[in-house]
Amino acid sequence: MTSFRIGNRDIGIDFSPYVIAEISANHAQDFDRAIALVDAAASSGVDAVKFQTYTPDTITLVSDNEHFRLDTGTVWDGQTLHDLYAKAYTPWDWQPKLAARALEHGIHWFSSPFDPTAVDFLETLDPPAYKVASFEIVDVGLLKAIAATGRPVIVSTGMATLEEIDEAVSVLREAGSGELALLRTNSGYPAMPSEMDLSAIPAMAERYGVAIGLSDHTLAPNVPVVAVGLGASLIEKHLTLSREMETEDSKFSLEPAEFAAMVAAVREAHGAIGTPRFGPSPREEVSLKYRRSLFVARDVAAGEEFTAENVRSVRPGTGMHTRHLDDVIGKTAAADVAAGTPMEWSLVASE
Repeated sequence: MTSFRIGNRDIGIDFSPYVIAEISANHAQDFDRAIALVDAAASSGVDAVKFQTYTPDTITLVSDNEHFRLDTGTVWDGQTLHDLYAKAYTPWDWQPKLAARALEHGIHWFSSPFDPTAVDFLETLDPPAYKVASFEIVDVGLLKAIAATGRPVIVSTGMATLEEIDEAVSVLREAGSGELALLRTNSGYPAMPSEMDLSAIPAMAERYGVAIGLSDHTLAPNVPVVAVGLGASLIEKHLTLSREMETEDSKFSLEPAEFAAMVAAVREAHGAIGTPRFGPSPREEVSLKYRRSLFVARDVAAGEEFTAENVRSVRPGTGMHTRHLDDVIGKTAAADVAAGTPMEWSLVASE
């Protein structure tokens, strides 16, 4: 797997998961709430916050015809695309201030641009990376504009076929992008755990040879943990201050305490994977002496025969190895031996 780096942070299966808090529309057009979301993300232990950079007019058209009205079973059904994005977009003049707030906390920030003008705007802010949203993976012109910056690119792959992912990766690489990472995504809002198909993560790693992560729209706490177990090295989740404060994205977003618990869980999961080590760990070393070994179980007089009744395999492990039990049985004691004595060859009379 090729390396992936954002700023001074290495990302890959050998490193703690890179966790991204997606702010998205959860600010509800309130700048103070947007700042509070950046603060909450930093407090939860994330590595980065992510914004979205578009306006209603750069992402869709003003139209009420059937093509532009949502009716796909999501939380946004009944709205026109333009009306939805008018409520969901993050004002561009906020974004330098939000990025500065993230940097004050010592975390990264970046954004998903949704058209080349958004890329041009974000370039003035010197982002450490770009994110391609799942719906934009098929926008070749946008991919080329992002790639031309030469910055690292994270691509969500919700809904995409292998052929579409192949094309996006090829376009980005040929257009000069920086390092790539791909996120397994299910673009249901919310997504169902049973439809996540996380086994795609190792398959994607093998096919593309890049860092693979998860963009998770479920509310299931175990999905990111399982993803890390399967090799995900990036985790992206939506963050809201409260699901009771309804926004366009709140129903599939985690609250701050839940987000912090998720961050801790994925980092713990990564630590538990470890390496293919065998033998005692440092904490196990002290327990070695409590394994089983051979002990004299009853008083044995000099010249008396050792039997299965007076020599046994018991805890602790400070006696002779249990593999020698059959070698000892039938031999005689070289001297009187008290019960509870660790068995050793010096107790056995020579023949």
